[in-house]
Amino acid sequence: MTKTIALFLAHALAVIAVMTTFGVLGLQREDQEAQERFTGVLEENVTLQILDNDTAKETGYLDELLSAFNEEYAQYGIKAVDANMGAYTDLEKLGPAGYGPDVVYQANDVLMRYALNKHIQPLPVEEMEAYSQIPKEAWDAYRMQMGEAEYTFAVPVNVQEPLLYYRKDLLPENWQEGWDDDKNGVPDMVENWADLYAFSAEIKSSSNGTKFGYMKSLNDQYFAAGYFLSYGGYIFGKDETGAFDTEDIGLSAGESYKGARIIRQLAAIMDNNCADDTITTSAYELLGNGTYFATMTTPDVYESFVENFASSWSRTHRDWTEEEVDAYVRENLVMTKVPALPVSGDLYDREGETMDMTVMGGINGYAVSSYTKAPNAALAFLEFASRKEWIARRCELLGIVPARADVVEEEGGVAEDVFDDLLNGRIYIMPGERAMTQVWASLGSLLRFIAEDGLANGTAYDTDDKLIAAMKKLDEDIYSAIHTLS
Repeated sequence: MTKTIALFLAHALAVIAVMTTFGVLGLQREDQEAQERFTGVLEENVTLQILDNDTAKETGYLDELLSAFNEEYAQYGIKAVDANMGAYTDLEKLGPAGYGPDVVYQANDVLMRYALNKHIQPLPVEEMEAYSQIPKEAWDAYRMQMGEAEYTFAVPVNVQEPLLYYRKDLLPENWQEGWDDDKNGVPDMVENWADLYAFSAEIKSSSNGTKFGYMKSLNDQYFAAGYFLSYGGYIFGKDETGAFDTEDIGLSAGESYKGARIIRQLAAIMDNNCADDTITTSAYELLGNGTYFATMTTPDVYESFVENFASSWSRTHRDWTEEEVDAYVRENLVMTKVPALPVSGDLYDREGETMDMTVMGGINGYAVSSYTKAPNAALAFLEFASRKEWIARRCELLGIVPARADVVEEEGGVAEDVFDDLLNGRIYIMPGERAMTQVWASLGSLLRFIAEDGLANGTAYDTDDKLIAAMKKLDEDIYSAIHTLS
């Protein structure tokens, strides 16, 4: 009997091994076949549906891009049009039904989920003009190992990381004497979190809670993650192939509890809105009218802040021309790197050592749908849209940080700073795992509880030991949500 069971197990394992091998080979073969659809021969007399984000539409960038592409490819009867779908249209649902776009612009975490389920095609990127201008760190966000082969599923367009937005005209008149200890010409409150905290506390106190310094929804997982990452935390570990291991959850790793402490401290300089999503949606207006001094968000929404600031300023300066208002707004709305964190993890520590913040970020890019009937024409659109002139134009109109090194070099300023963060590992590229849904759910709940405790000066998270325990429980909750409850 024992021998029979042993033979059965051996046979079963052999079958599983064969099935696994052929499964991997099957995936490889499918991706090779998908790549072979790019023959270099353009499909003629076709219409491409292009899905880009709302800002690209609102600024007129998408119309410009489509018009220029259509002019160049008119001889082939190829026409690109706005897909007229929401920016977060689900290709997984619409693609198989025949309603999806041919080309998709999205963040790497979304696109790589599509790649995992074969909703977008692997691309022959090495042959593209943009290939040598985009660094490995950006391409890596779109690479996936399948069997022994590695494939690339999108073309990077821009780099995303949280940046600090602030109103230069709301700085104290004496900031050069009172808020520039190192005399480098940069206000201390935008260089390090401890000084920003102190400045924000002054504003809230002197205005009796009607105006604020730094304001941000502290339950926003994407932006809050950086506080944990900076002190040694991580989302998922990686296996020997470099793939994310969702069983290795490390938000409690290192001294990440210090990040939790900082979030709790930040709540004290804000109001009750910091524990929910209110500030995320109201920051454009309230930074624009001067209620807030600063906030944190991504570079691609710069023009939205400009619009709100200009609208508010025009109402109180009716004798100014539109050009004068625009010049004033762009001079006084500053977008810069997020401040340095105190190594101690204490925002009352204004004299101690500081360190650069590691932030959660990503790469946005273009991909080709697996359901397109014109893959070569779609690839031609990617080639066109990733040209230097069009990435530079996107940068000009949308305020993005380009993924092309040659455009970054010409832009300088904050674009160079963000690019440097990418090259030096200070941007933690957001994983494209489906399990991020469970990560965000559990993390969002804890962030809200910590913020509420800070607002109330409560005792639930008022010691390091309590924060350490909370972070460990967070890892356990995420693991259970991914592997036990789902």
